[in-house]
This record gives sequence, structure tokens and C-alpha cells, in this order.
Amino acid sequence: MSTPNGFPQHSGACVTRGMEGGAVQDLHAKKAGKAAKKEAGGSGVLTFEDPPSVGTSLNETLKLLPGELKANMKIKSITPRPPRKPRLERAASLDEKSWRRWRRFRTSQESLTDPNETSSSNGSLQEASLSPPVRGRASPSQQCCQQNSLHSSPDASETGPVGKSRGSTSDLGKRASEISSAFGGLLRGKAFAGGKPRLSQITPARPLPPVEFNVASHTLRTANRIDSDCMDYRHYSQHKFGRVSSSLSDTRLHGNGMVCDNCSTDSMKSTFSLLTPIRSKDVRSRSYLEGSLLATGALLGAEELSRYFPDRNIGIFVATWNMQGQKELPVNLDDFLLPTDPDYAQDMYVIGVQEGCPDRREWEIRLQETLGPHYVMLYSAAHGVLYMSVFIRRDLIWFCSEVEYATVTTRIVSQIKTKGALGICFTFFGTSFLFITSHFTSGDSKVNERKLDYNKTIQALTLPKNVPDTNPYRSSSNDVTTRFDEVFWFGDFNFRLNKDRETVDSILNQNPETDVSKLLAYDQLTSEMSRGSIFKGFQEADINFRPSYKFDIGKDSYDTTSKQRTPSYTDRVVFRSRYRDDIQAVKYSSCPVIKTSDHRPVFALFRVKVRPGRDNIPLAAGQFDRELYLIGIKRRITRELQKRQEQKDQKSSSICSIS
Repeated sequence: MSTPNGFPQHSGACVTRGMEGGAVQDLHAKKAGKAAKKEAGGSGVLTFEDPPSVGTSLNETLKLLPGELKANMKIKSITPRPPRKPRLERAASLDEKSWRRWRRFRTSQESLTDPNETSSSNGSLQEASLSPPVRGRASPSQQCCQQNSLHSSPDASETGPVGKSRGSTSDLGKRASEISSAFGGLLRGKAFAGGKPRLSQITPARPLPPVEFNVASHTLRTANRIDSDCMDYRHYSQHKFGRVSSSLSDTRLHGNGMVCDNCSTDSMKSTFSLLTPIRSKDVRSRSYLEGSLLATGALLGAEELSRYFPDRNIGIFVATWNMQGQKELPVNLDDFLLPTDPDYAQDMYVIGVQEGCPDRREWEIRLQETLGPHYVMLYSAAHGVLYMSVFIRRDLIWFCSEVEYATVTTRIVSQIKTKGALGICFTFFGTSFLFITSHFTSGDSKVNERKLDYNKTIQALTLPKNVPDTNPYRSSSNDVTTRFDEVFWFGDFNFRLNKDRETVDSILNQNPETDVSKLLAYDQLTSEMSRGSIFKGFQEADINFRPSYKFDIGKDSYDTTSKQRTPSYTDRVVFRSRYRDDIQAVKYSSCPVIKTSDHRPVFALFRVKVRPGRDNIPLAAGQFDRELYLIGIKRRITRELQKRQEQKDQKSSSICSIS
């Protein structure tokens, strides 16, 4: 049977449909079924609108193809059979979008493994083309339909019933050339392998864009995605963070075999974190239990220390203040704890108080509120009215050992422990620290009593207890300060100036610019330390501030009562180290803004060298006062909101004048 245009009608569905409208139809199973078959009475028997001629052969179709193609092809005559009764299953197993996007075409696993080839698009095509299922090798007409359908446009639509063609001769010629290219593609590639059907390779219409080798893969890093504008991680980190650890270098990652190319290097890093990737074999390793300083992954080792402190120096703030037992606390502690002179806050804050306020918890909350969420209270202790609080940056709590403390009472007859000493010690990485706050005997002439207080403290302070000594060969059982690497001793030592009030006032009036070198010539503590009778091995930074005692409460004037006490440097901070130049004093000053006591707070800033340690010490395991942290942060937020509300009310308020 021939069409009105003179071309023979064939049993292949693709040729018949190509003659209908001049365009190849979509191969979705539902659309293919509607074009070629319909159900009769719901019985499941298929009837065709225009049955094809049995005498039509495939050789007539090949007349449209070039002679060279026909010479290379081995055509096998196929006798058409009646259509099989289809199995009542789903017509297609692929998503509709996959059919419409020919570049993303994928066959389902079910269709490739189905022996009867009836549950997928392959079976639908075979049934529509009136060709029997052939196992092992498919007919060229089937291959033509499959390949040509893959290259068809998704916008192709039916133009008329089957057997009624409206396309021109030129359109049919174009379709014939497409069929020829389809057969050529099948002949060039392997359509079948191992007896299982397989689609031939599809050549894209345009060349694919080049793939960059150095690209940050989103699939390699799921926890922290890489921003496209932050490909150079090291350059970005240097500008944003300033301190970049050598452990994050690309050369180190490549040298350790963790990555093989720049793509892997970029994908293993995060622009939001400075953490180094951890290999599984390092996690499995137990070498750090040996306590080696250079063990890979050691918590307190050299690698971890260099990552947090490349110069191996930390900043420590040490302060002392005799509160005189006042219930009223300063409104603002910023000038005390956060002086404006250094640009950056310190890594550790240690505050000692003598004659502390009755509500110790309130004092600690105020400290937490002032320091803010970046700091946590590692430990606090009290001995009567002697308080000490240790705050540390929350990032560093994992590198601290267990904290231990001990106390010494120097005035036994007193029920309230106002005189004595309180010591707190711990190890940070591989460096041991000891902080002591003391309140020695008062009185202008009681220098010997104060020296006795010192000697009793160094002998009776039983530290350390469980934390091992970092250098036991340089320790002494008679002096607690020799059993630690870095020692800071601060408090109200009560040493006075050996001069009358009138002379001291005249010196202070002559040198309002804090030139106090003449006053220090009469200082008792300076004289005793030079003799070596107290604080052996300790040093003190240069004093460039006015005497911290004794003031009228709420005023800047010294004692105006009948006693007329001589101004003195009673509040001091001294330090010592096992190793030379480990401690560098950065600043040593007082805080004249706080006037709630007859003493002014005195503080000192230090740069302290830290050494790596071994993981064989009892660790604090990140413990801190969580309740205090939450209360302090909540109060900090509340005060800020109240301040903003007051400013808002002040701006919105208006004054009405009546004339």
C-alpha cells in the first residue's frame, strides 16, 4: 500500500509517524499508544485504524538511504506477525520530564532487565511497530525508531490520523536523511552487548563547555559549602582573620597525602572555619596516649598549640581590688576589665578581691556580664572575704587541666577570715600557672609581720595536688612558687611609704603627670624585695600611677579624716617564671574611675610564653560555670535593650511651652 505522495507505507512506527506530519513524535508511552492503537470495548484487544500492508518490505525504505550505507548493512528480511496481547502493566516507567529533556535521557533499570521487553518504552515501541520481540538482537527498524526518537524535538505534535500525511516532499527528504544518520550512529557504536539491549551513544549538538580542574566541589563538602567567590582560601583567610595557621597550608595537605589536587584542597576547607580536616586513620591512632609532645592529634601538643597561638604567647589580665566590704558595686566595670589602651581583649582574666562584697555571686555575675559571651568562668574560689575568679576565652577551655585551689589563714584569732591567702593553679597546654591573692597584715610599721605572712603562705599552700609538676627537678617542697612555670601574686600587701603625709602630698602636687619615682624611693616593698627578704625571684613592672590607697569614698582626694593616713602603694602585682623572659609586662596601672572603695583597683597586662604539653594530665574537659554564663549574658542583653529604649524615649519626647 502506498501513500498519496507515492512513498510506501511500512510496518515501522517511526516511518509511518514521520510521514504523518513531517516531524518525529514524542516517545512517551502514553502518546505512542494513542497514535497507533486504541482499546476496543475495554477488552484489552488492540485494533489498528489503518493496518499496514504485509507485502511492504524494509528494502523499499532503504531506497531513501545513500548507496554507501546500504553496502555496509546486512539486512535481514522480517515477516510481520500479529500484535501480541500486552500485559496489563504501566506503559512507561520513566518520568515525563526525562522524556522531554533528550540530553538527560536515561533508561530505567527495570526495562534493561525485563526479558519480555514489555514493561518499558522499548516494549511499547516494538508493539507499536508490529514487530515481534527478538531476544539478543533487534531489527534495524526498531533501532531506527529508538535512535530517531531520541533526536526528535519535544515540541513535535500529531498533525493528522495515521496514514494521512500532510507533509511535503522536502520534509520527507529531511526525515529520510535523519533516518540515515540514525542508522549510521547505530553502525558506528555498539547497540547491544552481552545479549542485552543498550542504547547507542548520543552525540550532543554542540560541544560541551570545558571543565575547570581547580573547582570547589559541592558534593565533596557537605558540612561547609564553599563560596564561589572564595576559591583562594588562604588569601581570603589572611584578610579576614589575620592569624592563619600553618596547618591549613595547601603544601601540608598535599604532603600528608590528604588530597591529590587543588580541587580536593579547596573542597576540604571551609571559608567559615579554621579547623583542619581530620583523617580517619588519625582518629583511630592511639599514639597520643603515650604523652608525646609531637604526637599527631595530641590535644595539648605542639601542632595544636601552633594552630591557636603561632607565636606561642597568650595575653593575661591580672587585677586586684580591696572592696572594703561595700555592698554597692560599680555601675560599670568596663574601664576596669577592658581598658581602652590595648586594642584587643586578653585571653585570660584573673581577678582577686580582698574584703569582698557580701554577695559574692552578684560580683561574679557582674564580671561575666562585663566580659560578655566570648568568655566563661573556668573556676572561682573564696577564703572568707578573699575572692578569686578565673575567666578564659571559651575556645580555650579544652586545653586546661583540672583546676585546684588551696587556702592559708594568717590571722587565726579572727572568726572572719580577712587576712590570708588563696591560690588557684592549673596547666594550660604544657605550662603550669599559679595565681595567689593575699591580704597581709596592715599597719605602717608592721613590715616583719607582713614578711611572716609571706613565708607562711609559700610553705603552707599545698599545691599542686593531682596535676603533675611540669619540671619537678626545679621544684622545692618549702616554696610553692617553685613548683610552677608561671606565678602571679597579687593583692593588698599593705606595704606603706616610709614618709610623713605632708612630704608625700608635696611630691604628688609637684608631679601631677604621674612621675612617682621620688615616692617609690620610700616604698617598703621595693626596699624589701631589693634585699631579697620577700618575694624571692619575683619581679614587678614599672609603676607609673599614683598611690592606690587611701581615698575618700566617691572622691579623688586622699584621706581627709582625722587619721590622715599616708597615701601608699598597698595594692600590687608581682610575677616570676622558671624560664627567663617568659613573662613580659605590657601595662601596669590603676583604675581611678571606680570610687566605691578607699582602694583603687590595680591591674596588669602580660604576654606569657606557653609551651606544648602531654595528654597524660587530668583535663578539665571543657567544664565551666554554665549557670553563671547564662545569667550574665541574659543580663547583658537586658541592659542593652533598656538602654536602647531609653534613647528611643528620649528622642521621641517633646517639650511643650505655654506662652
